[in-house]
Amino acid sequence: MLHEFTGGDDGSSPTGGVVRDANGNLYGTTSMGGALGFGVLFKLDTAGKETVLHTFDGADGMWPAANLILDSDGNLYGTTFDGGTAEGGHCRHGCGTVFKVDSSGKHSILYAFTGGTDGGNPGPALVRDAAGNFYGTTYRGGDLSCDSYLPGCGVVFKLDKDGKETVVHAFAFTDGSDPYGSLVRDTAGNLYGVTVDGGPSNEGLVFKLDPSGTETILYSFSGKADGGMPSGGFVGDAAGNLYGTTSYGGDLSCNTYGCGVIFKLDKSGKETVLYSFGGGINAYPGETLIRDSSGNLYGTTSQSNGEVYEFDNGGKFKSLYAFGGGIGSEPTGLIMDSLGDFYGTTAYGGKKSCADGCGVVFKLIP
Repeated sequence: MLHEFTGGDDGSSPTGGVVRDANGNLYGTTSMGGALGFGVLFKLDTAGKETVLHTFDGADGMWPAANLILDSDGNLYGTTFDGGTAEGGHCRHGCGTVFKVDSSGKHSILYAFTGGTDGGNPGPALVRDAAGNFYGTTYRGGDLSCDSYLPGCGVVFKLDKDGKETVVHAFAFTDGSDPYGSLVRDTAGNLYGVTVDGGPSNEGLVFKLDPSGTETILYSFSGKADGGMPSGGFVGDAAGNLYGTTSYGGDLSCNTYGCGVIFKLDKSGKETVLYSFGGGINAYPGETLIRDSSGNLYGTTSQSNGEVYEFDNGGKFKSLYAFGGGIGSEPTGLIMDSLGDFYGTTAYGGKKSCADGCGVVFKLIP
């Protein structure tokens, strides 16, 4: 463990993973804790000393679950799921923000969502192009006739460097609903992502958006052996294949809904299930996979405290580390350094000043 959160001003429940600078410092967010309980943005130096760079107060965002982007000038960018807009309207606690924290620690809101046609409750990951534009997803908003309970099925948006938001695509349930995960953008400007729900079987799908915003459904999950409810996002290879996970489906003997799969999707939209999770700790993969130069895949599961796993290029699955509540529980996204060591966070576990533990930052040497 590099750091255990206490649930006080230092934050609790880091659910968004970390980014690492050239000096080995780690940056991330906690979804709770801080002076007001709305989360913090933190820095962790190589000695494990934490510095809170920003405490969210609701008006400037609340409950960040962001995988941060770190630019060459030391500025950090991310999202908050709620806050940033007045109470009421389409979001109970505000509809979320895209924010920047500069290298001096100054926070600014780049865009605050309204929950209307512009979208609401942004997903936890942004991608940025060479011109400085951001692309992301919102879980709600967009086509407000799509869902009567929480209006809207979500959007894919573009935010330019001047803070102008453009909806690239608004989902209508039949073509997907509830996009929640990282996008992949190719050199031609096409965006690829997943929706958790919607599609022909209401089990989620993989979509492509061309630069004009035209959507192509690349694959729709059935919730059976092929998987259901894709989680996180993708990692791609040089041949244009996409690799991802689903939270459910696969081996239906695992439980009623299955325990999830690792899948490959080629450029023609053909899906291949590479691995079906089987229950126990080996169930319910989450977050985006990472892929090393040899083609090995790495990810996390959340069942029974969770694990970090490897799926190698020969098709062999290996559990690298199984978490216990005292040393972290429910790992989130991973990053890998040049030596092949992993860094990440767990949402729970660690210090018991929080009911299920306040979460930790960890390093894993395979």
